[in-house]
Formats: sequence, structure tokens, C-alpha cells
Amino acid sequence: MSQNFSIVVHQLDHFFGTGKLRKQALFNINLEIAAGEIVIMTGPSGSGKTTLLTLIGGLRSAQSGSLRVVGHEICGATENDLVQARRHNGYIFQAHNLHGSLTALENVQMGLEVHRRWAKADRHRQAAAMLEQVGLAERMHYYPGDLSGGQKQRVAIARALVSRPKIVLADEPTAALDKKSGRDVVDIMHNLAKQQGCTILLVTHDNRILDLADRIVYMEDGRLSKQPEPSALP
Repeated sequence: MSQNFSIVVHQLDHFFGTGKLRKQALFNINLEIAAGEIVIMTGPSGSGKTTLLTLIGGLRSAQSGSLRVVGHEICGATENDLVQARRHNGYIFQAHNLHGSLTALENVQMGLEVHRRWAKADRHRQAAAMLEQVGLAERMHYYPGDLSGGQKQRVAIARALVSRPKIVLADEPTAALDKKSGRDVVDIMHNLAKQQGCTILLVTHDNRILDLADRIVYMEDGRLSKQPEPSALP
């Protein structure tokens, strides 16, 4: 694989279920994403966007074709291989998935603990610095229940980026936010990712953030399709 690409998908198919209930979800997916590129994937609900994102993220094993992420082949990978591949990734979801019993600082530190290569003092310092970068220095000791939706998503971004991942995968990160908060969080994500040189693949229905992408890909009925005119986007 060329070192210029973080993600290379070739003739990828994916199925759910077995026997008579077996249903194909992805059809002959071919996609290359360059290192440092920001790609938005859009398309109707149920078209397979999240399925492809979870395969690229190593959250499940790809079944057929080839899927290489930062040099790791995900198709047919063992659970241990998937764990190793996931260590290159940061994840941001529509639901911020913060631990309610932990402060913002402690939630962000969790993004470092899985790597087991930083001492406790270093984790604290890096998490605090990342929260400062997302504008939450004064709220790092707040619990999620005391933060707004936009602030929670900023914590989620800080947690995803604190380990300086090679790839950030985001699934509808603005769906639960108002216009200003949604724009704020994607601008933060965009700026930090560009600073760190990581690749972003972002699934969204939010037309208001399409301009941050280097490229937009469109999925419909489990297939990557030609990008429709803007007026036809969901």
C-alpha cells in the first residue's frame, strides 16, 4: 500500500445475518483516503455509512475484499489484530459517550490509558492541555451532567484527539447540537486534526458542515455513488 494513504478499501462487501436471513449491507466498496485528508461521507439513513465507518474503525472484522488502515489489513483480522488497529484511531459519536461519574479531565485521560505508555502525571498534563485547546480549561473538573451538549462534544473531541491518533472517525457528531454549537465543534475538530496531521472520516447528514471537507463521498443502498447535486443531499 502506498504510504500516502491512511485508508485503502478495495472491493469490500459486508453481510449481516446468516442463512435465509443473510443480507448484504455493503457492495463492492472502493475508497482511498490520503493521510491528512478530511473526507465527509453523506447519504440517506440506512445506506451503510455507519457500517463502513465501524469496519474502517476495527469495531468489527471485515468479511470480504480488502480493507487496509494505516497498513493493517482489517479483512479477516483476529480480535487481537483489531485491538492493535484501533489504537491508531480516535472515535467521536453522536452520543458523546462520556462517563457520568468522571470529570471532563478524567474522561479525556481515558483516551490515553488504553495506550499504556504514559505515566499518570503525563496523562493528566496532556488531557488538561487538550481541554484548554477545545476551550474548556475552566471546566475540566466539571462532570458531564454540568456541561452543555456542545461542551460534552468538545470533551469527546479532546478524548479522541489527546493520543494524537492517525485517524479520527466521527459518526454524526453534530446531530444533537444546535447550529452554532455544531459548527463550533467541527471547527475545533478540523483545526486540531490539521495541526496533528491526522486523517478524518466523518459521517453526517448536516449540510451546514460540508465545507470543512477536502472531499465528499456519497453512499446509497450500500454503494458509493456519484455525488448528487447539493439540492439533492439529505
